[in-house]
Amino acid sequence: MRSSIAILSLLSLFAAVPLSAQTIAYETVDLDAEPAGGGGERSLPVQRAIPIGERHLDTLAAYGPFRVLDEGRAALVDVTDGGTPGQFLAMLDDHPGIATIELIDCPGTEDDLANLRLGRMIRERGMATHVPPDGSVRSGGVEIFLAGARRYADPGAEFAVHSWMDDTGREAGDYSASAPENRRYIDYYRQMGMSPIEAEAFYAMTNSVPFASAKWFGRSVMNLWVSLEGEEPPEQANSEGPAMALLLDSPATLQ
Repeated sequence: MRSSIAILSLLSLFAAVPLSAQTIAYETVDLDAEPAGGGGERSLPVQRAIPIGERHLDTLAAYGPFRVLDEGRAALVDVTDGGTPGQFLAMLDDHPGIATIELIDCPGTEDDLANLRLGRMIRERGMATHVPPDGSVRSGGVEIFLAGARRYADPGAEFAVHSWMDDTGREAGDYSASAPENRRYIDYYRQMGMSPIEAEAFYAMTNSVPFASAKWFGRSVMNLWVSLEGEEPPEQANSEGPAMALLLDSPATLQ
């Protein structure tokens, strides 16, 4: 992923470790990005204390990584894979009133192309995405969050990004900026409402750390990239959009 415009001011806002843990039952899990599969894989376990097992949810039904909470909401609680778009459609066939996806524990994806397809399906249906206070959206899960026609993130929500790696061991920076392997993500961000400059800058930020690492941040930083509902956006240095106020002449992350 990611592209040729690098950022300076924004990168200084990111913590090297994730946000503080929640006050519930925990076990410690070390960060360990799995090697990429043939379809392109990006997922991050959390590098913090996390609830043991899946958080208890009162659900009506399960469809792959989705849990139906009620007739208007479904939760995403696991990695997406090649079968997730079909599971998403099956869920909507049975529960057509679902309008919000709650992103509770989203480690990423085992199939990047299917994950981008799922994001487009969410956007085409005008659904909202919401990260609750203890929600964690990581790696390919960030693309699902961006898919929301309206995006909400509560204080305490956390995000994490990193570069992708293909099945040959090459990462985003090993390809030219114009290569299809990179352009597909920039095109996706533009489809999710970013300007061309914002899409390139966001992609560069996500590739500012390698596949085996992670860059963690919270609601306030995500709000610099995309306007979040439910709170006034922070004042910007100019009126040309969140990324424009933060772009400086820094070395490009891709050749």
